Amino acid sequence: MEEWYGEKQTNDVMLSFKASKLLYSGKSKYQDIKIIENETYGRILLLDGTIQLTEKDEFIYHEVLAHIPLMSLNDPKKVLIIGGGDGGLAREVLKHNVTNVDLVEIDEQVVNLSKNYLPFVSSSFKDQRVKVHIKDGAEFVKSKKGKYDVILIDSTDPVGAASVLFTSEFYKNAKNLLKVNGILGSQTGSPFMFPEHFKMAYENMKIYFKTLKVYTAPIPTYPGTIWSFTFATNGDLKRKRSRNFRTLFYNEEYHDNNINPEFLKDLIH
Repeated sequence: MEEWYGEKQTNDVMLSFKASKLLYSGKSKYQDIKIIENETYGRILLLDGTIQLTEKDEFIYHEVLAHIPLMSLNDPKKVLIIGGGDGGLAREVLKHNVTNVDLVEIDEQVVNLSKNYLPFVSSSFKDQRVKVHIKDGAEFVKSKKGKYDVILIDSTDPVGAASVLFTSEFYKNAKNLLKVNGILGSQTGSPFMFPEHFKMAYENMKIYFKTLKVYTAPIPTYPGTIWSFTFATNGDLKRKRSRNFRTLFYNEEYHDNNINPEFLKDLIH
């Protein structure tokens, strides 16, 4: 029998994948977790029935979220990642000359399963610069002392438990953990399919940061394929350096010339 798995992206739209293998199916303390293999997209991680990453296209998401803020600083050293339990964002962060990466993931099972089944992203956990904290991200940001050059939010969509990571209170606490001119970066969903999610995050960030910049990238397996990333700072977001590492999506031209579609501009003005 053919086994199909996928995400109900709206009430009448679903993206499905035929599994050549079901590698894992189970429930953690927080969510349903499945890892499948598909002939076209490789290994796929689904949490509560939503696609978190695929082996074929994950690099787009992770490169944009990591390199836009890190390349906007001359010498970033300390980075905080909220979420990102698969390790893919940390993998990209480690391409920079950072000394410390704190990764805060609420679900330890995501970390453990990624180590077992998703080596293409979880290799970052072998690096001694990465320290994993199995904690609630909002509580960590609220109680943490010290300062970071960059804080990155790699969360699920702003529904349920993850919704707190898109609130003005969370952004206020994050700002307090940033160094002067430090940068906050977050995935902010599909402005095409879910403009209300994007606008909520953008407006809440704008309360505490004077400079905001939105990038979009095509991610084939995410709702609407057009995905947004919002970066906020009280400094600037101009590129300060050129790459000395390999990427598959990010490049200097993309960083310097982010051109947003008109419907997105309408949401933020």
